[in-house]
Amino acid sequence: MDEIYMRRALRLAAKGWGRVSPNPMVGAVLVKRGTVIAEGYHRGAGKKHAEVEALDRAGRKAKGAALYVNMEPCVHYGRTPPCVDRIIGAGIKKAVIGMKDPNPLVSGKGIAKLEKAGVKTEVGLLQEEAEKLNEIFVKYITTGKPFVTVKVAMSLDGKISTRDGDSKWITGEKARRLVHRIRCGVDGVLVGVNTVIKDDPQLTARYGRCSNQPLRIIVDSKCRIPLGAGVLSENPSNVIIVTTGLCKNGKKLRKAGARVLRVRSSGGRVNLAELMRELGKQGVTSVLIEGGGEVIASAVFSGIADRVLFFIAPMIVGGRDALTPVEGKGISRISGAIGISRMKVRRIGEDILVEGYLFKNMMKSVA
Repeated sequence: MDEIYMRRALRLAAKGWGRVSPNPMVGAVLVKRGTVIAEGYHRGAGKKHAEVEALDRAGRKAKGAALYVNMEPCVHYGRTPPCVDRIIGAGIKKAVIGMKDPNPLVSGKGIAKLEKAGVKTEVGLLQEEAEKLNEIFVKYITTGKPFVTVKVAMSLDGKISTRDGDSKWITGEKARRLVHRIRCGVDGVLVGVNTVIKDDPQLTARYGRCSNQPLRIIVDSKCRIPLGAGVLSENPSNVIIVTTGLCKNGKKLRKAGARVLRVRSSGGRVNLAELMRELGKQGVTSVLIEGGGEVIASAVFSGIADRVLFFIAPMIVGGRDALTPVEGKGISRISGAIGISRMKVRRIGEDILVEGYLFKNMMKSVA
């Protein structure tokens, strides 16, 4: 039954997808005499934490109950008071916790305070699932850098467009809907300026309800983005143009409403590693990179990418001049290829989604 209640807490936590950044997704279930008496989840930064929402709903019934929560309750003051104090004050007798909070301000301290107050604690139930759910938070809180996902839509023979640059649409509607849901859950969507010039994308999350519109991040070392680009036509203050000392058009872009961020160059290109450090300082916890091939190659081989999502469509494009998803210089020997671990394959409509994690970026906490 413990596992059943923890899975319920994890499902509740997942409801916070796209709403809680920079906090983790947390769900809580209160059980007494084999019956769920209350539950809750964290609905957004600054709002009640999951444990507090569940305790408020339970009221006096919480005394003597068991608490199931996917992450260690906080013990420090942030935007809200410590959850541990509420748990102890409510008379909870047992706390089953999925994983320790990786935040150094909390890690282990919340558990220790519960135990000192006489609350029986059990830690590690469904830990792998708990860490997977909050992989973005784990990466950000332990490194100060955003969790980076690379997304690709390609044909069966590995092409992202025809030889003439046509790419709409390689994948089907269900795959595109999923991508928009993924956009809704990240802090930023990043593309290179060539993608903007060629495809003129909006880079917004459009399908279904989305309370979060991600930052639109354009990597543009020379500020070549057209002032009439679609991303600048709607809510330009949500656009970051990332450039270098080679930019000569920064004032016009700022006047158009965009934010211009200068970083060091690397071989005439934006240094993505420095960009991720800077975005982390600005509170960006996650970035979805959607292209093009040169930017994706830089992300993969510079070591900033954590996860890959390859959507593969049942079609063959062909053509030696047709673009591929990972360009750049590439490697000279197969022994130097970057391996993919924890790979999962599933069908999305008529397309296939291959998900995996880059070996060089595996975090010990989610290994």
